Formats: sequence, structure tokens, C-alpha cells
Amino acid sequence: MNITQESLEIDGQKLNLQFGKLAQAVDTSVYATLGDTAVLVTVAVGPVNPNIDYFPLSVEYAEKLYAGGLIKGSRWIKREGRPSDEAVLTGRLIDRSIRPLFPKTYKKQVQVVITLLSVDGVNDPAVLSAIAVSSALSVSSVPWDGPISTVRIGYVTSGENKETGFILNPTDSEQEFSSLDLIVSSTKEKVLMIETEAEMVKDEIIQEGIEMAKKENEKIIEFIEKLQKKIGKKKDLIPEQPDYKEILDLVKSKYSKPVADAVKQAAATAGSEDKMLQEIVSSIYEDLEKKFDGKQIMAAITKNNYDNIKKNIIEKKARPDGRKVDQVRDLFVEVSLLPRTHGSALFQRGQTQVLSITTLGSTTLEQLIEGPEGKEAKRYIHHYSDGPYSYGQVGRIMGPSRRAIGHGALAEKAIEPVLPSTEDFPYAIRVVSEILAENGSSSMGSVSGSSLSLMDAGVPLKEAVAGVAMGIVTKSDSEYVVLTDIVGLEDFAGEMDFKIAGTVGGVTAIQLDVKNKGLTSKMIKDIFVQGKKARLEILTAMNKVISKPREEVSRYAPKVVVLIPPPDKIGEIIGPGGKNIRALIARTQTEINVEDDGKVTVSGLDRAKVDEAVAHINNITRVIQVGEEFEGEVTRILQFGAFVEMLPGKEGLVHVSKMGKGFVKSPYDVVKIGQKVKVKVYQIDQMGRINLQMIP
Repeated sequence: MNITQESLEIDGQKLNLQFGKLAQAVDTSVYATLGDTAVLVTVAVGPVNPNIDYFPLSVEYAEKLYAGGLIKGSRWIKREGRPSDEAVLTGRLIDRSIRPLFPKTYKKQVQVVITLLSVDGVNDPAVLSAIAVSSALSVSSVPWDGPISTVRIGYVTSGENKETGFILNPTDSEQEFSSLDLIVSSTKEKVLMIETEAEMVKDEIIQEGIEMAKKENEKIIEFIEKLQKKIGKKKDLIPEQPDYKEILDLVKSKYSKPVADAVKQAAATAGSEDKMLQEIVSSIYEDLEKKFDGKQIMAAITKNNYDNIKKNIIEKKARPDGRKVDQVRDLFVEVSLLPRTHGSALFQRGQTQVLSITTLGSTTLEQLIEGPEGKEAKRYIHHYSDGPYSYGQVGRIMGPSRRAIGHGALAEKAIEPVLPSTEDFPYAIRVVSEILAENGSSSMGSVSGSSLSLMDAGVPLKEAVAGVAMGIVTKSDSEYVVLTDIVGLEDFAGEMDFKIAGTVGGVTAIQLDVKNKGLTSKMIKDIFVQGKKARLEILTAMNKVISKPREEVSRYAPKVVVLIPPPDKIGEIIGPGGKNIRALIARTQTEINVEDDGKVTVSGLDRAKVDEAVAHINNITRVIQVGEEFEGEVTRILQFGAFVEMLPGKEGLVHVSKMGKGFVKSPYDVVKIGQKVKVKVYQIDQMGRINLQMIP
């Protein structure tokens, strides 16, 4: 057994990479640890599939509950099921980091599997996994223009002097105090992937964080490079680009106008060019005497189109749809479309149309997430839903794709920093963004639509949030054009999809993936400047329709009240065997939940009934003072006296000796059940029982 093991210290934690011991059947495997967090990465290489005309890379992140010493909470199912959203997002993060550096002509099947084996609650498994994948690919036989590295950056403001500072790979406890969660993957020179959630952090601060991440990544990349020289396998040969000269010559000489018309149509409506291009492909197929198949012809046409689009943008600043390079498409904004939902908004930018719907509920409806690092409750949930009709196509309706999960999570990140606290707004919140038509950055449309929908629902957001997708076309590192609000065609033909969401005050979320070898610092600076201009323009259009949240939630939304009674009163609220609380729920037709931390949540659609239930609970927990006077109802009569409910749910005893000035033989001679009487508290005994006396 040939085992290689090397280590590197990263910010006080030991990174250890071990090759050759585990999973020996694959091309390459590495067992990686950072502190007590551990992952196993395997790289398996399969044969070329002749039916696939793209690079078949798959990246799978497998969470295991045993990594955190946990057993699945379900009573019936103990095996891990389908990947959690968090696992999908981690897999996507790594995929987006490594994919740009594979040669486009390489067609062997490559599968990267990351298995989480141990978590310590301090060191981030996602960062460790990305570094381990980079090291595995670097020493594998797969041609890959790495290595890369990935780090996480936090940003904390602390102290009376407002001292600020960046934190490298913050722990979970440190991240609680951070206003920035920035993950950056890069080579030594360029940035390949960014994933960010920020509490309205200024663009300049995030750029500083990106530069810090690049600098820290350099040390790790040098460490992996040494490993590669030591144990790296011989790389597979990179296939040459196919020769489509004969097809391209025919396209340029005979079909340039119909192809250009198809491109123009594609810029206007995604997917609308398919029929036009298929007709051209059929004609070329016959013209070239069936020498090339349809896939080859379509590949040649696509290359021709992309080359022309890039050339026109670089040389003439001419985009396929005729816009200026920094121009946002036409905007249309509308709120309160749906009659019975709690909040709704339609956001349309060009041909991308998003309908976002908000639903409010009791905090008891929070989503419980179970993972290796324990359980957590999600109060705000955003779901992204895109049917095939959004592209003008037919297709199977299935569960959410990895892309849909990623887009939903991005919109969720963008909105979370502006949400009110649970104390200020005690609701669980779900937003669904229905993508009605799609041609460029529906995820950023979801951000804008969700912000509008939430304000329409009366959720007191700190600020409105908008998002925009930026693109780039490059001739060199110094000669490039940044594009604002890219359409689908520019996404495919271009080299970048840089999504930026934020408020007037700062950035709340970023997601970057590239198709080139990465972005320079100068490119990133220009993208931020141009992106901010577009973001503010979109926010201005949104504010013209709704500039602040509704004063009240929809009348169709439940009213939710959270009470924090004294701990010694919880038993009195619940009653023996739950008798009191069940009776209150039945009488008021509300939902009442007593949580483990002592909070009591009251919710219901009938606001008067909710107020009644809240008043009842408050009266139970209220401290009655000697000398207070009440008017109450006689509820029970016994031989020695009568019980009077002087407050809802709160009774006191009037002894026969306290029913009048003279002698009272029987309480039945003075009162009857249901009678209203005036009483005064004259004593509260050691057991908390209230003794009353009747007053005229």
C-alpha cells in the first residue's frame, strides 16, 4: 500500500491530506481533515459516451448523520434519504469552482463524490471539501487546469470604536457576529467562484474580502502544487477541437442571414429560435450530402453564433438585442395581483417574468432541518418553481432540480438580511417564486419579486432588495466588456454569470460562476460599479409601485401573538392533563402552542378570537393585588361560599362570611350561578388562592 500524507497549517488549524489508503478502486482518492472535520473525496473516470456531446462531470456531496454522531429522527426511516438542500448547494458550490478549468473537448465521464465522515462544529466541511477535491483532481489522470483553493471570509464590527476586521474561515460561533459570509474559489491569479450572504455590506468591503481570500488561497494552492509534482499521475491527452470549417464556410456564404435572424429572435425570446435553427440544420445536412450529422452541424452553428456575438460586443459594443452594454431591460412591476394570498407581486424584466407569492403562518410552522451538525429551524423559506412552459416548451413536471434548489437558496440569502426579527414579527414566512417566462436571470427576478411580495404582505422589511445578473466578454485580461442584465443567449455565449443582489445601502447576496479561466481584480471592480448602477435603477422602479411595507398584514393572514409568561404560570395555563388549554382552544377556535423555552404562541384567522385567547392567558399570568376590585360572574356555589370569575380564567372564593354585613346562612340565599357581582380582593393565601369579599 503506497500511502502519501502531507499537512499544512491554515489559520491555526491543521489541514491533512492522505492519498492511497482509502477507496483504492478509483482513479484518485484523498482522505482530508481540518481539525476534526473529515471528508473522503473520490474521483472516478469512465469511458467516453458517444451519445453525449458535452463534458459529463458530476459532483455529489453525501452528508452522513454519523459524521455528527446522530441517528435520523424519523421513527421509521433511519437511512439517509435524498440529498438535503444543503448537500445539493455544497455540491453545486464545488462544481462551479472546478468546472471552468476542464478542457471543453474532454468527454470522458468524471464523477467526483465527497463523503462527509466527521464534523467538529468548528471547521467548515464545504471549504475542506473544495480543497480536497482540488487536490484529488490535481494528482489524478484527468486533465484539469488547477489547482484552485477555497476559503471562507467573515467581517466583524466590534467594540465602542467600531473596529472592523476580516476573519479567515470563521467558526459557527464567530459567524454569528459576522455581517459577511463570503466564500471564494480562485487560482493564484483569478477568481472562479463566489458565494456570499451579507447584511447590506458595502461593495468596497466585499471586494477587499475577495482580495484577502485570493491571497490566502495562494498558500494552499502552492501546497497542492508540491503534492502534484510528488505523486501526480500522467494526464490524459486532450482531444483536439473538431474541424467544422466546411460547415462554417457554408453557414457564412449561404445561411448568414437566417442564422442572424435566429440569434435576434433568441435575444428576444429564449427558445424561440429552435424551430428556425432546426430548419437551417436540415438544409445544411442536405447541402453537404449528409456528410455531418445534426449534432455536428448545430455545434458549428452555435460556435459561429457565439463567436459573432463576442466579436460584435468587443468591437462595436453591440448586443444581440440592441441594448447598450450597461442598459437594464424594460421593467414592469405590479403588486396585489392575487385576491386571497397574503402577498403577491409580478416582476418582469424584459422577457423574464416572475410571480412571487408570500404566505404567513405561526412560528410553529418553521421548517426543521436535520443534518450532521444538528437540527436547526428555518423561519424564512423561499422556493423557486420553474415549469417547462417558462421556456415555451413541453416537458415532464418533476421535483425541483439542483438548479431550482440553488436559485431558491440564492433568493433566500438575498432577502434574509432585511427580514425583521421574530420578536418584531412573530411569523413563519414562505415565498414561492413561480417563473412564468425565462430569458436571463430568473433567480435575480425572484429576489426582486420576493421583496415586493413581502412588502405587499405587510412584512416590515428593513429595505427593499433587488438583483441583477452581470456578464462579461473578453478578448484578453485587459480588453473586455461588462454586460448588465444578461439574457440567456449572452449567458451561453459569454464567459460569466455574476449575480448581485442588494439594497440601496449595500449587498445582501452574490453568486458567481465563470466559463473562462477566472476574473481579475480589475474586472471584479468594474462589475461591482456597473452592477450597483443597475441595482439602484431596478430599486427605483420597484419603489414607484410600493416603497414601504403595508401597515398591516393581509386580513386573510393569521394573527400571531407570542407571549412569555412567568415559568411558574405555565402549568396553570396548560391545566391538569391539558384541560385548561384545550378548553381555551375550543372556545376561541385558535391554535395555542407552548414551546420548550416557555413561549406561548397564539394564532388564528379571527383576530377577535386571538385577542380573547391572549387576554385569557394574560389574566391567568397576571399578578392579582390585595385591594383590587372587580365585577365578576358566579361560576360555582358550594355550602361554604361561591366562586367568582373576576377575570377570564381567574377565580376567587367569596366565603359566606364575606357575602354581606349580617349573618348569611346559605350562599344560595344571596347569589345564583351566572349572577354578576362586585368583589374586592382582601387576601391571597400562601398557596396563591384568592379570597374575595362582596361589595355593594
